[in-house]
Amino acid sequence: PDSDYDVRFLYIRPEKWYLSFDVERRRDVIEYPIVDEIDCGGWDLKKALYLFTRTNGALFEWLNSPVKYIETGITAAALREYAPNIFSPTALCYHYSHMAKTNAREYLFKDRVRLKKYFYVMRPLFAIRYIEADLGIPPVEFRKLVDAVAPDNLKPGIEKLLEIKSRTKELGLGDPITEIGEFIESELKRHGNFFSGQGRPDLHEKQEVRDRLNEVFRSCISDSILESA
Repeated sequence: PDSDYDVRFLYIRPEKWYLSFDVERRRDVIEYPIVDEIDCGGWDLKKALYLFTRTNGALFEWLNSPVKYIETGITAAALREYAPNIFSPTALCYHYSHMAKTNAREYLFKDRVRLKKYFYVMRPLFAIRYIEADLGIPPVEFRKLVDAVAPDNLKPGIEKLLEIKSRTKELGLGDPITEIGEFIESELKRHGNFFSGQGRPDLHEKQEVRDRLNEVFRSCISDSILESA
């Protein structure tokens, strides 16, 4: 009931902005203060394309969000189409592993836990299992991850938590949930340090990737010029 609206977007500046000699020093993000439960921020296309070559987890989730407030132009569709050819399973696992470890360390494994944080840890762990199962880019929707890769013994507890979350403004503190806690500990132990120190593969060094994304970049700029004409 108290969820806000996370609005994330990619944007394109006028053509002359990209033809400026100091373009590399110009700010390439737009951020707004949270107003009326709307948390809004986005990245310039050039920045987004570079992060795309590094399989940036946040960007991939933006592109695959089940909720689209507004979508114009060809940018998002072009990136979604190319994503399966460029995404790095290692980079996404690195992203999700860091997310799970950080939230587990800060909020779980205590006498009283912040129940909402179970979702912040389970979701990235399920995303890793999804990738390990060779199912492709993990879906954003938590329930799809649960249906695809969650152990059956966890599903009743997860459904109970989801039901409480849907009608309660703040889950607050509660006793640890044994089954979920054991699963989280087991997965983190299984991963060990496997994803640590690998960094994020940077595919922009590959000529074929640069060529394809340059095509996308130029097409998107041309498309935006035609739309604004």
